[in-house]
Amino acid sequence: MYTTFDDIQLALQKGVSVTAIVQYYLDNIEDRQDLNAFLEVFRESALKQAAMVDEKIKNGTAGLLAGMVVGIKDNICYSNHKVSAASKILENFTSIYSATVVEKLLAADAVIIGRLNCDEFAMGSSNENSAYGAVKNAINEDYVPGGSSGGSATAVAANLCTVSLGSDTGGSIRQPASFSGIVGMKPTYGRVSRNGLIAYASSFDQIGPFANNVRDAALVTQIIAGADEYDATVSHKEVPNYFPIQKSAKKYKIAYIKECIDSDGIDPDIKGRIEQLVNCLRADGHELIPVSFPMLNVMVPTYYVLTTAEASSNLARFDGVHYGYRSKDAVGVEETYTKSRSEGFGAEVKRRIMAGTFVLSQGYYDAFYTKAQKVRRVIKDKTNEILSTNDFILLPTTPTTAFKLNDVKDPIQMYLQDIYTVHANLAGNPAISIPIGKHPNGMPFGMQLIGKNFGERELFEAADFLMDFC
Repeated sequence: MYTTFDDIQLALQKGVSVTAIVQYYLDNIEDRQDLNAFLEVFRESALKQAAMVDEKIKNGTAGLLAGMVVGIKDNICYSNHKVSAASKILENFTSIYSATVVEKLLAADAVIIGRLNCDEFAMGSSNENSAYGAVKNAINEDYVPGGSSGGSATAVAANLCTVSLGSDTGGSIRQPASFSGIVGMKPTYGRVSRNGLIAYASSFDQIGPFANNVRDAALVTQIIAGADEYDATVSHKEVPNYFPIQKSAKKYKIAYIKECIDSDGIDPDIKGRIEQLVNCLRADGHELIPVSFPMLNVMVPTYYVLTTAEASSNLARFDGVHYGYRSKDAVGVEETYTKSRSEGFGAEVKRRIMAGTFVLSQGYYDAFYTKAQKVRRVIKDKTNEILSTNDFILLPTTPTTAFKLNDVKDPIQMYLQDIYTVHANLAGNPAISIPIGKHPNGMPFGMQLIGKNFGERELFEAADFLMDFC
């Protein structure tokens, strides 16, 4: 069984070919089709890439990721392969170029095995909004995997690929990682290029990895991070070595947000496990500082005002004229726009486009959008103030474990699933979710660490320590 890159490297040392490893994952995907994690398996190109990597291994020229098999969320472009953002409006669209992260993975000799199901245009917290059906949780198929990167989480948790890439706008990597019992990493905004990522909310979106351990997440982040001439928002700061992870004897100073743990909405078992972890860390000599973050209740509204506004703008390009779905019943330009968008977008996407258009409209712009931007600045400043005197901020990843499919029907209740994850996106800081326990209902849950801007290396070191400590 190849659950980590260490397993694969050991197999390669014993003479197992990359082609055989890819075939192992292809067989697993075939056996677990019921999960609906993959929208398309790139069997032909994956086996071709594997054969090329095998030759490089023989010649001693293989890259750092030789043998790693990667799945990519269906909003990340891969040249000459389909990409749809799990939406009918982009059905059968073939990308003419590869995202920068894909180019970097291929340059390091990773094998990309397929595109993974997600909430349509990355809008959702359960992966029930896909135009191609809901994804199921790998641990219990009656439950959701989380969203919007549910397919990416399920693929790793079910051992359908070594690691996967997702995108995180308000928790779309960390929340499904928590629901699936794996590691999920959202880098600092601007640490990883967004070139080739189909945008939802451009000032929030970040690409990051899912993995079964922190080591693999660190390695993949190191490969995909860094400057890119095709993304004006990406940072030009030097990328330090995240891998190998350095073992540290440091005693950490960690702030934990009281309002998160004392919230009425948090599951008692998750609350108890977080409190136990805090007490164990204190007993081990670490300094755990309770801090107040009274803006918890305004984070989700602020997030949805800003992201829906950006979505309204970003999704205007999908109009039935340039490319993608076009209504067969449309007559004339206006009907082509209205019918194509009405038929092509799903209910949740339309809901968010309409909300975003409203908050940007005349008479409401200052009341909603401008005010939300001011609140975002306050959240960012408060976060950086806490991190100026602490190494990290610790908080639950989610208030509950995964819920059953079709259990949450109220959109507001679904939006509140992001209550602990939107913080890092509003502030722009890096954040990682690691599994810390299993609920009496049998489902896993995680905790988050939020780090200083561009402090991914320290975040990986602390997360790796906590994985062993837990």
